[in-house]
Amino acid sequence: MRSISVVIPNYNGKHLFEKYFENNYKILKGLGPNVQIIVVDDASKDDSVSYLEEHYGNDITIIRKEKNSGFANTCNLGIRKATNDLIFLLNTDVTLEEGYFEKLYKYFELEDTFGVMGRIIGMEDDNILDAARSPKILGRKIKPSNFFYLKDSDTLTPTFYLSGAIALMDTRKLKAINGFNEMFNPYYGEDQEMSIRAWRLGWKCYYEHNAVCRHEVSATTKGHKDNYSVKRIYFRNRYYMHHLHLHGADLNLYHLQVILSDVLPSILTLQFYKAEAYLDFLRNMNELKQRKTAFKRQMRTYKSNLGINDIIENIQIMLKYKQVVKL
Repeated sequence: MRSISVVIPNYNGKHLFEKYFENNYKILKGLGPNVQIIVVDDASKDDSVSYLEEHYGNDITIIRKEKNSGFANTCNLGIRKATNDLIFLLNTDVTLEEGYFEKLYKYFELEDTFGVMGRIIGMEDDNILDAARSPKILGRKIKPSNFFYLKDSDTLTPTFYLSGAIALMDTRKLKAINGFNEMFNPYYGEDQEMSIRAWRLGWKCYYEHNAVCRHEVSATTKGHKDNYSVKRIYFRNRYYMHHLHLHGADLNLYHLQVILSDVLPSILTLQFYKAEAYLDFLRNMNELKQRKTAFKRQMRTYKSNLGINDIIENIQIMLKYKQVVKL
């Protein structure tokens, strides 16, 4: 059995720890002695840390941040602290079902596995909230498909990206790509962008339908910012992701598509969040360029030249002749 480091990002999550952590704690401790639990607190204003110290202080590592910065940075601090074979990212608003991990270990017998995620269902029902996704391109915009799974449960199911709420990943590979891109703080899209980097380096992301957890929807981001700001962050991060992973004519056509389909309609309809998101993106062009160059160097190190179209093709090949159940 592989050893696991569990990284739990937290912001004002005392009420969620009270509801869900005891169940998860029992499941994690049931995996044996080789489990490291790391909670990274993103400068909470509630009593999250004191609650954890009182109830679990001897069994978990707590990293306190002085300043709130968001999901990517918070997770990365925990990833750097992790010492075990595998890293499991776990949101505070998730509760694991029995046997979750036992169904995932087999994926790490494969040399090219980056990570695997299970099925996410509702807290009060069995409706599927997250499953496998495959990528597609509309114009030059990269879009994930609707959720799906394979009818044959013994077949390995690829997924375009791993959910940051419940992803189990190879520690060595995760640290090799430096975890999440912190330009995506405070939240949204960072798990998709990290998974794309993994695919482009020749690794694979998988989905396991029989590993199940429950999720309280948006409980960790509720109340962080007003709806306008959330939309602005979401679209800014979409523009980041495309700029980082499209090249040449595809990239130029993408920006033309964004200006025509996002920015101009945003201005004309006085719904300015997309136009402002694009300005945010333009302001950070230098850092994007640096990160893109650094990743190109890393791809050369790993002797890979895979792009988005190659990822799409590889996933389509893996799904060929399989019975895909679309949700």
